[in-house]
Amino acid sequence: MVGGGEAEEDEQLPLLISSSSTNELSQQALKRTGTIWTALAHIITGVIGAGVLSLAWSVAQLGWVAGPLFMLVFAAVTILSNNLLCDCYRYPDSDGPTRSRSYMEAVKIYLGEKRQTVSAIFIHESLYGTGIAYIITAASSVSLINMAVQHPLELANNGSCDDDGHPLRTGTLWSGVAHIITAVIGAGVLSLAWSTSQLGWIGGPVALLCFAIVTYVSSFLLSDCYRSPDPVTGTRNKCYMDAVKVNLNSRKQSLVCGFLLYFSMYGTGIAYVITTATSMRAIQRSNCYHKEGHQASCEYGTSVYMLLFGLVQIVVSQIPDFHNMEWLSTIAAIMSFTYAFIGLGLGFAKVIENGRIQGSLGGVPTSNVADKLWLAFQALGDIAYAYPYSIILLEIQDTLKSPPAENKTMKKASMVAIFVTTFFYLCCGCFGYAAFGNDTPGNLLTGFGFYEPYWLIDFANACIVLHLVGGYQVYSQPVFAVAERWFSKKYPDSGFVNNFYSIKVPLLPRFQANPFRLCFRTVYVVSTTGIAMLFPYFNQVLGVLGALNFWPLAIYFPVEMYFVQKKIGSWTRKWIVLKAFSLVCFLVSVVGVIGSVQGLISAKLS
Repeated sequence: MVGGGEAEEDEQLPLLISSSSTNELSQQALKRTGTIWTALAHIITGVIGAGVLSLAWSVAQLGWVAGPLFMLVFAAVTILSNNLLCDCYRYPDSDGPTRSRSYMEAVKIYLGEKRQTVSAIFIHESLYGTGIAYIITAASSVSLINMAVQHPLELANNGSCDDDGHPLRTGTLWSGVAHIITAVIGAGVLSLAWSTSQLGWIGGPVALLCFAIVTYVSSFLLSDCYRSPDPVTGTRNKCYMDAVKVNLNSRKQSLVCGFLLYFSMYGTGIAYVITTATSMRAIQRSNCYHKEGHQASCEYGTSVYMLLFGLVQIVVSQIPDFHNMEWLSTIAAIMSFTYAFIGLGLGFAKVIENGRIQGSLGGVPTSNVADKLWLAFQALGDIAYAYPYSIILLEIQDTLKSPPAENKTMKKASMVAIFVTTFFYLCCGCFGYAAFGNDTPGNLLTGFGFYEPYWLIDFANACIVLHLVGGYQVYSQPVFAVAERWFSKKYPDSGFVNNFYSIKVPLLPRFQANPFRLCFRTVYVVSTTGIAMLFPYFNQVLGVLGALNFWPLAIYFPVEMYFVQKKIGSWTRKWIVLKAFSLVCFLVSVVGVIGSVQGLISAKLS
C-alpha cells in the first residue's frame, strides 16, 4: 500500500475513465499541474450551485440577526472541516507517501473498512439526492421559461391593460430585485477596497452598512411616491422628475431636480470615459508585466484610449433608439457581474496566498491628521457613488404588476436587493483590503495588486470596457432626448433642428440623419471626453459625483415628497426624525464633496 515509488508520485488518473482505457493510463506517468488558482476554481464551481437560490428564503425565515449569523457560522464550520480533511490526503501523516484520492479511500485507510461502508452509504445517498434536487430545479426552471414565453402571448390576445391604459405590467418581486442589483453593481464596486483601506477595519464595514441602511430608507420613502396622491390607488408617476413635479408642485424644485438628475448622468459619462481608458491601459500593462516581469516599468498613458473611446461613442450616439435595444442592458449586466466576481475572487485568493489578513483598525496611516481626513471624506464619496439607485427606482417600480400594491412589492424588492448587494460589497471591500492592506489600489482590477493570472486580469478589464461602452449610452440617451425635445419645441420651424435626411453609407443600411442631433451629440461626447482627459483620476471623480448627488437625489427629494404624500405636519415626531436624518446625510455629502475635490486638486497639481 505504501509502495509505488516515483511512478506513484506522478501518476494521475482522470476522475471519469472507461474500463478499456484504465490499463493504458495506469502505465503512463502524468504529472499533477494544479495550482492554487485551479484549486480555487474547482472549489467555487463545486460549491456554488442550485443551493444559492434558496439562501434569500432561508435568511427571511431566520431574520436579520440569525440569518447572516448562521451563514457565517456555517462558513467557519466549513473552513474547520476542510482544514482537518486536507491533512488526510496522505498517509500515515500529512507528508506520507500514500495518497488518498477520494473521501472513501481516506476513511478506509484511517478508520477501516466498516466505517468506509457507512461513509459509502452517506456519499451515494448524497449523490442520489442531489440528482433528485437537480431534476426538481431543472423542471422548475423549464416551467418558468414556458410561462415567460406564453404569458406575453396571452396578454396580446386578451388585450388586458392597466388602469393607465398601459399594457398589463407583469413585473414581480424577483424581477424588481434583478433590476435593482443590475443597476447598482457597476464600476463603483472597484473602488470599495480602497475606500475600506482609508477607513480601516472598523470604519470601512460600518460605513458600508450605514450607506446600505440609508439607501433602504431612501427607497422605502420613494416607493410611496410612485402614485399620487394615494400611494396605492393614485395616479402613476413613471419617473423621478414626474414624482417631484406632482408631489412638490414647485417649478423651481422641478428645475433643480432636473439639473441635478442630468448633471448626474453627464458626470457618469465622464467617469465611464476614465474607467474605460484605465481598463484598456491595464490590459496593455498586464501583458507587458507578463512578458517583461513584474519589475518592468510598463507605464502607458490613457489619453489615446480616451480619444478612441470618444470616437466610438460619437458613432454609436448617432444610432436612433439605441436605448431601446434590450440586448444592451443584458450584456451590460452580464459584464458587470463578471468583473465584479473576478475582483472578489482574486481578492479572496490573495488573502489565502498571503496566509494572513492585512490592514489595521484605523486604515492607511498618513503623515498628518488633515490628510487622513481628506482621504476618509473621499472614501465616503466613493461609497456614496456605489450605492444609491433612486434616479431609476420609479422606472423599476413602473414595471411591477398589482395586486399586491406596487409600493409593497418595491419595498420588499429593495430589502432583498440591498441585502445581496451589501453582502457582495462587504466581501469586495473587505477581501480587497485584507489582501493588500496599506497598498490597496484605487481600482481593484487596474491598480496592479494582481499580476497573475494575467489572462484573467485581461478578461476582467475587457468586461469593464464592454460594460461601459453600452453603459455610457444608457446614461447619455436620456440627456439627448431631453435636449432634442426642448430645442424642437423652442424652434419648431428650424430645418436644422427638425429635418431628417436619408444617408447611405457603403456596407451599411440607409439611415436618417438630423443635423442638430449630429452636432449636439458629437459636442456632448467631445465635452465628456475632454473633461475626462483633463481630470483622469478614478477615485476622486467617483467621490465628487457620489457625494454631490447623494443628498439631493437620494435623501432630500424623497423625504420632502414623503412629507407631502403622508401629510406629515411640521415639528411632529416623524417630521423631526426625517429632518434629522436628512441633515446627517447632508453633512456626509458636504464632507464627501470637500474631500473628493481636495483629492482632485491635489492629484492635478502633483
